Amino acid sequence: MQVSSEKKGLVNRDPSHQVLEYLIKQLKYMVDLDVQIPTTFDPFADANDDSVEKAYIHIRIQQRNGKKSQTTVQGLKREFSFEKVLEDLKKEFCCNGTVVQDKELGKVIQLQGDQRKNASNFLVQAGIAKRDQIKIHGF
Repeated sequence: MQVSSEKKGLVNRDPSHQVLEYLIKQLKYMVDLDVQIPTTFDPFADANDDSVEKAYIHIRIQQRNGKKSQTTVQGLKREFSFEKVLEDLKKEFCCNGTVVQDKELGKVIQLQGDQRKNASNFLVQAGIAKRDQIKIHGF
């Protein structure tokens, strides 16, 4: 035979007591949730982290005249020597090129011909950029 808690006199009908019981149940539930989630996830951690660099390197092709075209590489970090990178690109792809100073974009590397894929692969292999940091534009 079951004896209800009311008959034992254990249940208090006071509304503040009921609120307190409800809050204790909610607190136990929240503690259980913390146990189930081993680490907290911050969706804005990448946005607030200064070490994560979201700057892209843009590689574009521009049609000059007729069959002639030129490839531009824009967005390299200032810590790199643009002249050294240009020298290596010119030797690797047997093309001519120059570094120009743009008012809005800063230093831009210009290469003769369509060197988009070559320049992209070179930047990844040299460790200058990761593949997901490179955006190739044109045609």
